[in-house]
Amino acid sequence: MVDFQQKDKYDFEDLLRIMEILRAPDGCMWDREQDHQSIRRNFIEETYEVCEAIDEQDAEHLKEELGDVLLQVVFHTQMEKEKGVFDIGDVTDGVCKKLIFRHPHIFGSVEVGSSEEILRNWDALKRVEKHQETDTSALDSVARSLPGLIRAEKLQKKAAKVGFDWENVQGAFDKVEEEIGELRQAVDGNGDAEEELGDLLFAVVNVARHLKVDPERALEKTCDKFISRFATMERQARAADQTLSDLSLEELDALWDKAKQTEGRTEEHA
Repeated sequence: MVDFQQKDKYDFEDLLRIMEILRAPDGCMWDREQDHQSIRRNFIEETYEVCEAIDEQDAEHLKEELGDVLLQVVFHTQMEKEKGVFDIGDVTDGVCKKLIFRHPHIFGSVEVGSSEEILRNWDALKRVEKHQETDTSALDSVARSLPGLIRAEKLQKKAAKVGFDWENVQGAFDKVEEEIGELRQAVDGNGDAEEELGDLLFAVVNVARHLKVDPERALEKTCDKFISRFATMERQARAADQTLSDLSLEELDALWDKAKQTEGRTEEHA
C-alpha cells in the first residue's frame, strides 16, 4: 500500500503525485514501461474523443475527456521530469509566457481595432518567437503529424497571406478539373496515381477553404451519412430475409438509392 491520502475531491497536485507514484520503481509495471512513443497514439485518440464530446454538446462527457487529455500531458511531462529535462512548472511557465507575448494588446501597449488585426499580430509574433525568417519556414512549421486535410488547409492559408491564392472559388474549381484530368492520365499509365490523387485532394481542400467550409468536418459528416445509409440498406435487406453479401452490386445500388430517398423524406418531416 502506497502512502497516499484518499479524498472526496482531488486537485491538480494530486494528479501529479499519482503519476509520480505510478512511475516510481515500486509503482505500476505498465506505467513504468511506457515512453513517449508507446503512448503517442493514446494522446491522439484522447484528443479526438474531446472533439467528439464537443460535437455531442455533452458537458459531462467533455469533462471526462479533458481529464484524459490532461493525464496525457502529465504522463509525458513526468517522463521528462525523471530525466531532469523539464517539469510541469516549466510547461506552464512556457505557455504563460507565450500567451503574454502574443497578446500585447492586453499585456502591453499595442492598440487593435478588430479580431482580424489581433490574428495578424498573433501570426507576426509567432514568426518572431519561432525564428521564422522566411515564408517557407512558416510552411515548415505546420506539423507533419496533422491529418492531411487539416495540414493542407493550414498550408494554403499561410500561402494565401503572401498573395499566393486564387482570386475566387472559380480558380480553385478549375484546378480541381485540371487535377482530375491528370489523375485520369495517371490511371491510364501516364503518371503516378498516388501523387496525382494527392494533388486532387489538395485542390479540393482549396475549394473548401474558399467556400469557408472545414474540409475535415465536411468529410466527417459524409462518413456519418454513409454509415446511416448503409444501416438503412441492411435493415431493408433483412426485412426481405436477405443479407447484404447475398445481393448483387445492382441490387445494392438500388438499396442505396432507396436509402437516400428515405433519408430525404425524413429530413422533410423533421
